[in-house]
Amino acid sequence: MTIDEISDNFSLLDEWEDRYRYIIELGRTLAPLPAEAHIDANKVQGCASQVWLTTAVQLNGSRGPILTFRGDSDAHIVRGLIALLFALYSGKSARDILATDSSVLFERLGLRQHLTLQRSNGLKSMAARICAEAETALRKPIDPAVTALVPLHGDFDRLNP
Repeated sequence: MTIDEISDNFSLLDEWEDRYRYIIELGRTLAPLPAEAHIDANKVQGCASQVWLTTAVQLNGSRGPILTFRGDSDAHIVRGLIALLFALYSGKSARDILATDSSVLFERLGLRQHLTLQRSNGLKSMAARICAEAETALRKPIDPAVTALVPLHGDFDRLNP
């Protein structure tokens, strides 16, 4: 689902309780993250809940590295927020990720006003981690002959069969 589709669906819901349920439903659409990926190296710092994020990088000619993310959390609402961020960033070039300001989306959806301060800070931490991964991908030399996904952390092939 694209971020525009999510935003359109969000606007159809009048009550924030319904919007929270929708965010939780988005979290249920995330591909499961294997237990082996629930390691400290993949943890996102600055979140009240536990959040794990893995990143894979693939070269794409002039577009540069393309980043694909997988993630998980121990909190249902946070899994939904992860799904929102993935709709915004996953499958995009590192340059596009760095040029995208997630706070615009948060504002458009009204998340700033309706999330607790801890959740808002966690959402910012997740977005910052994604941007840091994009910066790393731009700096990390990747052999152009490699066409498979290349992990930034850990053993991506083992984590993504």
